[in-house]
Amino acid sequence: MEQRRRVYPKKNLGQHFLKDKTIARKIADSLTGVGYSTVLEIGPGMGILTEYLMERRFTDFHVIEIDNESVHFLKANFPELNNVITGDFLSMDLDQHFPEKMGIIGNFPYNISTQIMFKVLKYREKVVEIAGMLQKEVAERICAGPGSRTYGILSVLLQAFYKTEYLFTVSENVFSPPPKVKSGVIRLIRNDVKNLDCDEVLFFRVVKACFNQRRKTLRNSVRAAFELKRDDYHEFGLRPEQLSVDQFVQLTRWIDENRIKSE
Repeated sequence: MEQRRRVYPKKNLGQHFLKDKTIARKIADSLTGVGYSTVLEIGPGMGILTEYLMERRFTDFHVIEIDNESVHFLKANFPELNNVITGDFLSMDLDQHFPEKMGIIGNFPYNISTQIMFKVLKYREKVVEIAGMLQKEVAERICAGPGSRTYGILSVLLQAFYKTEYLFTVSENVFSPPPKVKSGVIRLIRNDVKNLDCDEVLFFRVVKACFNQRRKTLRNSVRAAFELKRDDYHEFGLRPEQLSVDQFVQLTRWIDENRIKSE
């Protein structure tokens, strides 16, 4: 099969192709590979990360790419790569495609990186580990702790179910075309929490409601989102960025006990 020389980045897909092979190897090596044998790379582009992932000899390695030009490039230049999926990760049913536990990796497009993380949360019993590169601001937000100005919805929801680690920063100068911001590489490893000690659907609602009005105290944001029988929760004077994951769990339990159920 004739090799294709390059793929032209497409702005509408948020494509910024990594050029630095040293960084690519570091990202590929950031997956521990512990607890799963299936690995999915999202958005491989021209395969700079794919090359080093293939060297790791995962038992069941797949890539998913929405760009047809990139798919043709990968098939021409990596003929031994058998599992190339053409499609959109955000619309993929992971349970249908991957019956076993899995790891996810990629140089994630900035414009969908947050959506990727919310999808991982949906499949948190399947996705044991996720590693990859995102916009630095988003990467820092995911890994931020209580009290940080970047601590927010993604921080709480992901840290409820994953151990998060910020690994290293990547300069904008090692991409083609260079993005306007720096990137950050992170790793998330599933923790031991099977179920939160509260209504998990309500927990997601509470966290989002609080941070949607993050400048207000919990009292104001909770009262705006839920009709309550009482107004005396002991941490109502705090702001959402001051609460740990466990404190949000306790707040959710209190709201569940004290809300008017017809809301």
